[in-house]
Amino acid sequence: MSSDEFSDYKERLLMLQARLRGDMSQLEDLTIRKNRAESGELSTQPSHMADCGSDNHEQEIALQMIGSAAEILENIAAALERIEEGKYNICEICGVKIPKKRLQAIPYTTMCVKCAEKEYD
Repeated sequence: MSSDEFSDYKERLLMLQARLRGDMSQLEDLTIRKNRAESGELSTQPSHMADCGSDNHEQEIALQMIGSAAEILENIAAALERIEEGKYNICEICGVKIPKKRLQAIPYTTMCVKCAEKEYD
């Protein structure tokens, strides 16, 4: 892989990282606002039980999304380190080059398709 290609992947990873951080920040803000509203800090209006259930479900989904985004951010940080070390496109399991199509689809991947299939089967 050429240095230009490494630079392109690095740029894509940094853009994805920035977007995910923004998404996480928005989700965290929404979750905090809902918590304040539920605790009475923002409103003294009583809530209907169904509304509380919906709010709790939405909050659980938001927290799951935050967790998933945090995991991807960790993977992006590791991918950026591998770029600096020159090991970015190398499968961590078998040592073969990860195809460019796979890196384009999942730029923070650490495994080739065969190893990923074995790992997640």
